[in-house]
Amino acid sequence: MFNFKKDENQIGVLTMDMAGKSTNVITKDFAAEFSKQIEIIFKDAQLKGLVIASAKKDFLAGADLAMFYRVEKAEDCMPMLKKINDTFCFMEKQGKPVVAAINGTALGGGLELTLACHYRVCIDDPKIQLGLPEVTLGLLPGAGGTQRLPRLIGIQPAIEMMTLGNRIEPQKAHKLGVVHELVKNAEELMRQAKAWILKNSNVQQPWHDKKFKIPGGAVQSLTGYQVIAASNAMVYDKTFNNYPSPKAILSCIYEGLQVPFESGLDIEASYFTQVVLSPVSKNLIKTMFFGMQACNKGMARPKDIPPQPVKKVGILGAGLMGGGIAYATAKAGIEVVLKDLTVANAEKGKNYSVKLCDGQIEKGRLTTDKKEKLLSLIKTTDKIEDLKDCDLIIETVFEDSRVKAKVTQEAESVAVASLVMASNTSSIPITKLAGASKRPDRFIGLHFFSPVDKMPLVEIIVGQKTGPEALAKAIDYTLQIKKTPIVVNDGFGFFTTRVICDYVYEGFRMVKEGVVPALIENGAKMAGMPVGPLVIADEVNLDLVGHLIQQSIEHLGPNSVDQSAIEIIEVMVEQNKRLGRKVSAGFYEYPAQGKKFLWPQIGDYFKQSAEQPDVQEIKDRLLTIQVLTAIKLWEEKVLRTTVEGDVGSILGIGFPPYTGGVLSYVDFVGVKSFVEQCKRLADKHGARFKPSEFLMKKASNNERLTNADLI
Repeated sequence: MFNFKKDENQIGVLTMDMAGKSTNVITKDFAAEFSKQIEIIFKDAQLKGLVIASAKKDFLAGADLAMFYRVEKAEDCMPMLKKINDTFCFMEKQGKPVVAAINGTALGGGLELTLACHYRVCIDDPKIQLGLPEVTLGLLPGAGGTQRLPRLIGIQPAIEMMTLGNRIEPQKAHKLGVVHELVKNAEELMRQAKAWILKNSNVQQPWHDKKFKIPGGAVQSLTGYQVIAASNAMVYDKTFNNYPSPKAILSCIYEGLQVPFESGLDIEASYFTQVVLSPVSKNLIKTMFFGMQACNKGMARPKDIPPQPVKKVGILGAGLMGGGIAYATAKAGIEVVLKDLTVANAEKGKNYSVKLCDGQIEKGRLTTDKKEKLLSLIKTTDKIEDLKDCDLIIETVFEDSRVKAKVTQEAESVAVASLVMASNTSSIPITKLAGASKRPDRFIGLHFFSPVDKMPLVEIIVGQKTGPEALAKAIDYTLQIKKTPIVVNDGFGFFTTRVICDYVYEGFRMVKEGVVPALIENGAKMAGMPVGPLVIADEVNLDLVGHLIQQSIEHLGPNSVDQSAIEIIEVMVEQNKRLGRKVSAGFYEYPAQGKKFLWPQIGDYFKQSAEQPDVQEIKDRLLTIQVLTAIKLWEEKVLRTTVEGDVGSILGIGFPPYTGGVLSYVDFVGVKSFVEQCKRLADKHGARFKPSEFLMKKASNNERLTNADLI
């Protein structure tokens, strides 16, 4: 786990090297052994200083999250925190210089270890990430991060790094003062680390000096007061108190920076214990770490199929989706043939990549040479023959099965026999579309989300005749372009579209009932959704929502959509030609200058009630309807695993991450409490909220809907 050597200058090098792991992580054994090593090393009177290094590609990835997930009481956590903090403080106070030789990524506890060193040297590689991202998993830095970082770089930048979970590159870390020195390579890294030790024989951390002052001002200074107050407001605006860890981080800083350093560490440990025991941290760790990890390792991939890397992708349709998929594919270094009815249209689709690249260049994230290399991979055409060498073709044409059938048959007429044909449809059953294919076993759904360059999810849909080779290739391609795949079975709307549609339709029902639209939208955001249902309707465009309603009725029956949704579309689209964002007129007005605002005339068509529901009622309705739809799809076996349901709901439709996802929400609330909530909503708002027999049985047996088998 650790290797120690001392050179001829009496400088020790302690190298972290965990056996059997690709990265170093902090476990109970790691903490105990590190403490033991430090104690032994500093007993050596001849020692001039210590370099802490890593034998892995990365420096130290942080703590073992499975360990924290299993914490059930404070006693499981506090002793290890104390052990680490005591060791770090001991190391700081020996008067002998300790240098962190940062050769790779250092996150969480990994960065906290470096902060306990007197000097930090880092290789100047933009791929290296430094940060304290614990907040993204419902935690906070627990090894002194909330106390050392603000004392090092000041309160405001430290709050920003920790409450947002920012990961920064070495250049920015150097500018902020998180690292002291940048070097070109590993050889220079060790050389400079040792050189600093030879020049600095008696050192101490600045915060152990009685005359120490916090950079930029203390907590009770005018600047500090303003920063803390503004940060509290910002945290509430972003989280609506759904996430306890950002607020706990601010408390650690506010309280800890007004007391002696060691007392601040005790305060941090107390707050860490609170958040690690919260259900929010359990949910985030389970879904956003282990669930995501499982999906990104291809958990749904057929095990007996050899790797199927994609070499050349054909894209039919160069609209917003086609252009976005072309960019994501070329960015991964894969050749693209972007086809449309005319070369001019195809060039418009390619121009989407040009704009994205130019934006990256302006931000210093891309070079002109790399832009040209990416664009050279995208060939535009209007000729079907140019698709002949593609091993994957994705159609992104209009949501009409006849149009899709035509382009599928055209593509297959020139394609290689090993071709996998995919549809980017958001709702039409893949089995139906595969009916136009000569090889339905090699036909599959690849549902991307807009904008493709930003949205991390791809929903892969398996039709009734889709074979394992097609599924393997679809997953391999998704991972090649660095997206997260979930795999679902076929059915109208699949998983994500069905859930998000019912979310939108519930918003429509509220408008029809006379609920003030602003209350609907704000209630949704307070529940943790990124945007309200009316914004989504505008973004999708209301004429397309109307098309989805008609398709839903066609595939699922007349009772699949409430009459209120049909009436809303009639008023908005047919009567007022308010089609949504694309025409700058929908539920919102979109002025050329300034922010969008709700259409004031909505109340002229749907009379707003004098008595409005409370916000909690809005939140319960908007979340519960999505959960019940997901459970129905789980019962219908459209959803294959609860893990993919949870990950897909967060990444694809923005279901609140603090809940763990659309299915974990039931366990978050408690299955019995959730059933009671459903019954209450059903009595008041209709049978759509009535819990199923499956759910009732789970409640009677007090069984969890999901599990943590992956952890």
